[in-house]
Amino acid sequence: MTTPEGPIRLLIVDDDAMVRAGLSMILGAVADIEIVAEAGDGAEVPPLVAAHRPDVVLMDIRMPGIDGLTATETLRRTSAPPEVVVLTTFHADAQVLRALRAGAAGFLLKDIAPGDLVRAIRRVAGGEPILSPAVTRQLIAHVSDGGADDRAQRARRLLARLSEREREVAMAVGRGRSNAEIGQELFMSVPTVKAHVSGILTKLDLNNRVQVALLVYDAAS
Repeated sequence: MTTPEGPIRLLIVDDDAMVRAGLSMILGAVADIEIVAEAGDGAEVPPLVAAHRPDVVLMDIRMPGIDGLTATETLRRTSAPPEVVVLTTFHADAQVLRALRAGAAGFLLKDIAPGDLVRAIRRVAGGEPILSPAVTRQLIAHVSDGGADDRAQRARRLLARLSEREREVAMAVGRGRSNAEIGQELFMSVPTVKAHVSGILTKLDLNNRVQVALLVYDAAS
């Protein structure tokens, strides 16, 4: 995904009206972000996305009715879905890990500083995940959601489909490297790195770089 032309279209989803109001106040004052809609339940998300075509959905993960995880899974199965960033109060949460596996571009803690929140939304809108390797390792180390052996075997089978160069790029993505950093490490141009990343996503039927990173961690477990 490339940076959208014009303001970043944002959908805010949180069951707490005060949280929505706070996010709207902070983000509504940013020149390159346009809040196109708000929702208080995951059930409202699909029709709002269809009506307003946001670039990014800021998604609370715990909501009554349809929660953020289910809403994320639903969105990521649609054609040309928006990027999803889940909001949580816990950095080691089984639901967060499941959301990342479902295709969310990352997650933010609700106590994030306003400036960091704005930068994170811009980064995701530009196609870069906002999940650091350290946080990914912490999640995988502390969350027990079962099936680790099966996931490891599946991950190794998938990575075996890649060429040697693609595997090198995938491993670098797993270490949280940016395209520029991967290019420096592997002596490639940034457009070549982008082409490899796109090829990896297509070949392995993955949504984003976070899922590549998770696959790499699964294979190493």
